[in-house]
Amino acid sequence: MGLVGTDESGRKRTPSDRSSREWCEEALTRLDAGRPESALDAARHAADLDPGSEWAHRLISLAHERLGRDAEALPAAERAVELARGSWQARLRLAAVLRRTPGRWAEAVEQAGLARKFAPEQPGPEVMLGDLALLRGEHARAERSYLAALAADPDDRQARVNLGLALLRWEPPRRHHDPAWPIDPRESGRARRALEIWARQVRLLLAVATPAIAACALLLGRGTEARLAGWGVLLLLVPLTLRQARRVGLWTYVAAMLRRDPWLGVSVVSAVLSVIAFAAWLVLGAVRVPSLLDPVWAGLAGIVVLGRPALAGVRALAESWRGRPLRALAVTAPARESERAARRNVGVTLWIVLGRTWSVLMTLAAGALAVEPRAAVAAVAVPFPMVRGYLRARHRGDPWLAGATWLVVAAAVACAAGGLLAGTPGGAWAWRAGLGALGAVALVFAVRGLRAWWRGGPGPSRSSLLMCDLPVGAGPSVALEPEVRQTFSYARSIVLSYGDALGPRVAGAVASVTSSGELRLIAETAAWEAIEADPRVAVFATDPLQRRFWVEVRGIARADSDVLRVTPKEVLVGEFPGRHQRR
Repeated sequence: MGLVGTDESGRKRTPSDRSSREWCEEALTRLDAGRPESALDAARHAADLDPGSEWAHRLISLAHERLGRDAEALPAAERAVELARGSWQARLRLAAVLRRTPGRWAEAVEQAGLARKFAPEQPGPEVMLGDLALLRGEHARAERSYLAALAADPDDRQARVNLGLALLRWEPPRRHHDPAWPIDPRESGRARRALEIWARQVRLLLAVATPAIAACALLLGRGTEARLAGWGVLLLLVPLTLRQARRVGLWTYVAAMLRRDPWLGVSVVSAVLSVIAFAAWLVLGAVRVPSLLDPVWAGLAGIVVLGRPALAGVRALAESWRGRPLRALAVTAPARESERAARRNVGVTLWIVLGRTWSVLMTLAAGALAVEPRAAVAAVAVPFPMVRGYLRARHRGDPWLAGATWLVVAAAVACAAGGLLAGTPGGAWAWRAGLGALGAVALVFAVRGLRAWWRGGPGPSRSSLLMCDLPVGAGPSVALEPEVRQTFSYARSIVLSYGDALGPRVAGAVASVTSSGELRLIAETAAWEAIEADPRVAVFATDPLQRRFWVEVRGIARADSDVLRVTPKEVLVGEFPGRHQRR
């Protein structure tokens, strides 16, 4: 499936004539074209031709990852690190695989930290550290990492999109699971599912039983039989609870799961409270109670019947007030043209801003009607941040959002007019129009969410936010050209440059070049101690066969047994007295 070209003499070249680096380039092209299976074949060809090519092993790992084979991606990534211990790209590739391997999260953070140490000028390591923090819900740390990545490259798409998520205080889909736990996410997912099912079944069973028992007692005059049926319903909860408890299994992690996912905790606690309220309701119905306790009796029944809808409403309002959506819009919007996740997140963020604006208007309108109608004049200024964010984002993909946005503006204007015209027939109609528009906004939001649920597409809620996760560690390694290898093979003197607490230092060294393009140095002990703290070094040599020719290799040095292994990051060659070029 490879390309067949011609060499410099015009002779046709077959795939068997290709070098290892050419096969790596072909594998990268196929990965970019969305053909990971074919890219895997090309990368394996490269590794067969040059088993010491860490680039080939990185591409093998990446192809396996794109195919969803994380277990097979790990050995290739580890092999790449073994071949080039100072390669920041190999460290980043290994970190990307380790973060999906249960029990090895700390190693992923360590590898990403080494990548940052090896290449502080690159945005990739900071982005990886930000992603690792974001997936654990450490939003402040993620924000700092993404800002550092944007300082290195203001156009980095992944940093922009995920910084927006950090500003929104986004939680991953498996918010109950800490990726640092040594258990498979599927195991904690089964436990969470069992808890959810139990809470849902309990609430539904009691919500159905409560009006049925009340109807039998009040309409049919069979209070005793109805109460006995109610106690029977409570007995039915015992086998239901035992069955789901067996499915949970991971009881040692349940408390941590409830802390990480507060809404799961609220759901479970509300189910427990429903059972207590239902039992108290049955007891109060069996005894003659003072009329003063009638509201208590009705309130207990309301907790059982209306608990779930009330919880959903509270959650919707709470989610709209998390994070800084306007700041997230300013960060994410520039990447929307080139990144699908950015386009989706901009739309969801605008819905979040709209929900926040709607809640402020509702509160202001209710307060004005209860205290002083003229205070509603302030409502005209409430939608301004929302409209400014909408116009700056230039989001054109959701007509439902546009309609809801302008309904909120109309509601604000109508409520302000109602406050100005308080006490007149026109003011009453203005209030009706404003409150009707606010009700229409809630209806549009609900219909938009149901439509997304029915079609399986992204909706207006936070659950539709998408993390940007671009492939990492695919870039080419630095190759040493034949004249560079020759220089280090025949050089009479080699100088190692490094830095310590007192500034830059130089030392004489003995060097050799491996087949994989890595330098092996023997240097003085003082250099080893300094390099442990700062592994960035430069190795300088001149070619005695071409007296005007010199080479400087800048790279990362790592100690290995009795030698220093230097992985090249940049190669400069030139002629005295100073002409040079980068390679």
